[in-house]
Formats: sequence, C-alpha cells, structure tokens
Amino acid sequence: MSGMEKPRNRRLFPHALDVANGRVDMTHGAGGRAMAQLVSEMFAAAFENEYLAQGNDMAVMAPPPGRLVMSTDGYVISPLFFPGGDIGSLAVHGTINDVAMSGAKPLYMSAGFIIEEGFPLADLKRIIEFMAGASRATGVPIVTGDTKVVERGKGDGVFIVTTGVGVLPEGLHISGDNIRPGDAILVSGSIGDHGIAILSKRENLEFETTLESDSAPLHDLVAHMVAAVPEVHCLRDPTRGGVAATLNELANQSDVGMALDEDALPIKPAVRGACELLGIDPLGVANEGKLLAFCPAGRAERLLEVMRSHPLGAESAIIGHVEEGQGRNLVRLRTSFGGDRVVEWLNGEQLPRIC
Repeated sequence: MSGMEKPRNRRLFPHALDVANGRVDMTHGAGGRAMAQLVSEMFAAAFENEYLAQGNDMAVMAPPPGRLVMSTDGYVISPLFFPGGDIGSLAVHGTINDVAMSGAKPLYMSAGFIIEEGFPLADLKRIIEFMAGASRATGVPIVTGDTKVVERGKGDGVFIVTTGVGVLPEGLHISGDNIRPGDAILVSGSIGDHGIAILSKRENLEFETTLESDSAPLHDLVAHMVAAVPEVHCLRDPTRGGVAATLNELANQSDVGMALDEDALPIKPAVRGACELLGIDPLGVANEGKLLAFCPAGRAERLLEVMRSHPLGAESAIIGHVEEGQGRNLVRLRTSFGGDRVVEWLNGEQLPRIC
C-alpha cells in the first residue's frame, strides 16, 4: 500500500471488507455497492495515482512527444505465488518488458482482473499489493482497469490482462525484421530460471531447488544499452517457448539463419539438472527477466560491457551469430561435443500455464 490506508467511507460502505476470512462472491462483480467497495478499498487504494483518481472509465493523459508504443498481454500462471514472484508483479514486469523491447520508455499501464467466485480476499489483497509495489518501483502507474467475477469453477483463481503504453524517440528502429547476417546474438543472463522455478511448485512435479523466478522489469537495462549502442537491431524477451521459440520466430521474421554456441549459453546447474530430469531442453523454458539482443558484430563487445555493468545484465553473454537464411531460416546449435543440431520450435505445450 502507498503510505497510510485511507479511512473507509462509512456512508457508502458501512461494513468493512473481511479481508482475513472473506471470499470474492458474484456481488463483487455485479456493479453495485459490493463491487464499488472492492474497487475502492483494494484496487484504487493500492494503485493510487493522479490518473486513477480521475474516477472515470478511462484515464486522460497528455500525449508525449515521439511515437507511441502499445502492447497487451494476459497472465494465467499457476501457481499464483511462486519463488521469486507472483502473478501481480509478473503482470507489471511482463507488460513493461514488451513495451521496452522496442527501445521505448514505458509510461502507463491498464489492468483487468478476472476473478473466480470464492477466491480468498486475503490472496487478492496480496496480489494487488505486490502489483502496486512493482508499479511504484518501476515508475509506471496503473492508470485504469476493470474487474470481473466469474462463477465458481470457471476462472481458476485470478487471471490478469494488461496493456502498456510507452513512447519511442524518433530515429530509433529496433524490430524483429531488422536483424542482419553477421549480427552478434547476446543474452542478458541465465536461461530457464522462471520456468523451472514455476515447475518446482507444481503439485505433480515438485522437486528440491532454491531457484527463483527471474521476473524483473528490463526497461532501465534497455535504456542503458540503447544509449551506449544505438545500432542495436533487435531486442526480444524470450518468455513462452523460451530462447528456442524466440530465435525461430525472429529467424523467420528477418529471413536469416542463426548459429548458437552451447558452451556460451549461461544455464544454472539447477536448471540444467531439472531439465535433464524432466527430459526438456532448457532453450525451450520460459524466462521473465531476460532479453535477447542483436547488434553488428563490431559493437558486440561494447554492448556486452554495458549489459554486464547493469544489475540485471551481470551474467550477459555473447551466445552466437546470425547467418544468411537462404530460405531455410534454421537455428543451429554447435554442441559441446563439436556437432551441430537444429534448435526446433516447440511441438505442443511443453510447460503449460507458465506466465
């Protein structure tokens, strides 16, 4: 919460919310007094800012100079609370990162909550407070939102849908179709931490690990990178489908091939061990606080230096290079044994409900 909690408006809401023992019911989404109290005392109190205080169904902001960037995303992760994060802070970080991958400065967010009837108010309060804390820490306010309640058994707790808006300076072009043969490929840190942290808490897959999710906002790291090396061609956060899916998507978008060096990939022993146990490729495991960067080879060492100087890029590495696609657009991995294998797209859902 921000500062001291505001006193309850006893005229409008004569009875306090029973946060400790109460649960969301259908009246909390029906548009009446119960919904107004939930929105006022939990959402508006936590997300408090000048735009939300306008009290309308929309937020009015002055347009900034530059080009607008907008991204939208949905969060359906299970479990809702996990080592190193929760669905609320994840929604903020993920939205900010999607906007930041263009090189834009994130400015505002909206958030829509779909809540299942019977969901504990105490857990909802935790999620809202974690989300508000992440919003304040990043300086990106949640300026408008919506709350819906669905019948028991039709929502699985809480889903969150967000939209982020940012501003992009004129002259900056960072895009998935901008990758060129010869570009170096860099990653900002260890691969697969988020996905394995989530799996460590799944009921039927639980195993011992101290690994935490890498969920983090990357806009400040991106700002440092772009300021030092404006020649950056592409940035992308490898979330669902991990590095493998992201590189395959980009190889097709830019009509290029890519070659990775297995020995250069930063993978923590706990992640590698868990992936071997489960028979999955760490390159296909989700990340929520890492980015992939593409830049001309001659600028790669400078970009790596800048990334490693930032707390969220301390483990950055150059992991490969871009090749001519020649219509094949393959991602290849040079293995530790000296052979080559193709890094494929995922077939099916390797890790469901991961973000």
